[in-house]
Amino acid sequence: MGEQDDFLDRVAAVARRHGVDPGAVREVAGGVANRGFVLGEDLFLRVSRPGYEDDLHKETQVVPATRSVGVLTPAIVEYDADRQVIDAPYAVMQRVNGTEPTEVPAGLAEQLARLHQIKQSGPADLSEVEEDGWGDPWRTIEDLADRGYIDPGTATWLTGWFTRLAERVDAGGPKVLIHGDVAAHNLLAGPGNELRALIDWGDAAWAPPAMDFAKLPLTQVAALLPSYRHHAQSSDSEHELAAAILWFHLSWALAKLPAAPWPNQRHWTAPTTSRLLGLLQFFTTTPPAPWADLV
Repeated sequence: MGEQDDFLDRVAAVARRHGVDPGAVREVAGGVANRGFVLGEDLFLRVSRPGYEDDLHKETQVVPATRSVGVLTPAIVEYDADRQVIDAPYAVMQRVNGTEPTEVPAGLAEQLARLHQIKQSGPADLSEVEEDGWGDPWRTIEDLADRGYIDPGTATWLTGWFTRLAERVDAGGPKVLIHGDVAAHNLLAGPGNELRALIDWGDAAWAPPAMDFAKLPLTQVAALLPSYRHHAQSSDSEHELAAAILWFHLSWALAKLPAAPWPNQRHWTAPTTSRLLGLLQFFTTTPPAPWADLV
C-alpha cells in the first residue's frame, strides 16, 4: 500500500468515526494550509499540511470566539492534534453549503463589524493569536529605491503620501480580532449572493480593523465601507478608516514588488504588480468620496 492510499484509508477512518460512509468522502482541490475533504452532507474535514499545524490549532481557539458574537462560520465538531488516526492534526467541522462569490456577498460588512467587536483586552482565551500592525512603509520605499525598483523622485513622492496618510491614521488605536484573509476563496455565499460563512481562520490576528479590508479590491471596499461603519458604530470618520485601508493596500503593494512571480494562483493579489495596478485603476476611475481626497 502506498503512502497516499494509507492516508486516504485514515481519512476514511475519520469519516466512520462520525457515522459517514467512506464512499461519501470527496477531496476538495486547493488549500495551501490544509487538505480538505467533504464528509457526506453535513461535515467537512481539514487535515493540516506540514508547517501549518499551528494555524489549525489557532482556529480551534478563534472559531468559538467568533461564533459567540454571531459571526457566520462553521462550528468545530472534533479537533485531534494527537495524530492517533491521521499522521497530522485535523479538524472536523460543520459543512456549510455555498459557493465562492464573484462579487462582495450581502452581509459581509455586518459580519466584519461583529468580528471586530472582539478586542484584544477582552475575556476570550486567544493566546495563539499573534499581533500584526502598521509596518514601516518608509523603510520599504527606501529599500526599493536602493535596489533600483523605483527612482528617487518616485520614492520622495511615495514617502510624502504615507506621511499625509499618517496624519489621518490613529496608529495607537485598539487592535481587534481580524480574519486576516477576507477574500473570495474564504467566503461562501448562497442564492442571491447572501453570505453564508467566513471560513479558514489560519491568518487571524490582533490588528487594526482596516487590515481586514486589505485583500479585497478597493472598488469592493469602497462599496462595503458605508455599511461596515453603520454596523460597527465606529467612532472613526469615513476619512480615517479609508486612509487606514489605503495605507495597507499601498504598503503591501510596494512590499510585493520585488517578489518572484507566482503563476497559476487564483487570488488577485498573487501577481507581483496586481495590487499596484489595482490602485492605479481605482484612482483613475473617479472613486467616490472620501477616497479621491486621500491622494
